[in-house]
Amino acid sequence: MTRVLLVCTANICRSPMAEALFERRAADRDPSLVVRSAGLLESGQPAAPGTLRALHLGGLDGSAHVSQKLTADFAEKADVVLGMERRHVQEVALLAPAAFPRAFTLKELVRRGELVGPRGSEESIAQWLHRLQAGRTPRDLLGTDTSDDVADPYGGEEEGYERTLREIDALVARVVDLMWPPPL
Repeated sequence: MTRVLLVCTANICRSPMAEALFERRAADRDPSLVVRSAGLLESGQPAAPGTLRALHLGGLDGSAHVSQKLTADFAEKADVVLGMERRHVQEVALLAPAAFPRAFTLKELVRRGELVGPRGSEESIAQWLHRLQAGRTPRDLLGTDTSDDVADPYGGEEEGYERTLREIDALVARVVDLMWPPPL
């Protein structure tokens, strides 16, 4: 079983989008895949209306989504944790320090994965992530660089949610191809 955890601020916009997109894109690559999402804020909120609309336009249904608060247990049990911003990965590292080697921003995982190459056919996800982790330290999360962040559409125009969905979809497609390379 492969467990992927997607993290954003409130778990009502970006991470629910990423969860739905990840499930759709990776389901046929790894039938044992379990995808969940969580946020830094309190549990119990539905997805934002803009999120639901963007998901619907993308052929996905987020109406059953209820936000979950990130816990150390969620992070510790995940094989890979993908934050939408650097600060989400910082929170994972603070809550569950042992999860840091498996925690990246979505953009960082794509960037590092494209540098080291896709997971080999005999390579576990843990082994592949170890290759991606080479030379990386928690200090890399310090600072205010936002180049690895997916912008939060919350409170903005509807087009912002759609733009965020398209960006996350493109990133998730790349992650799935890196983690489960398509057959040649």
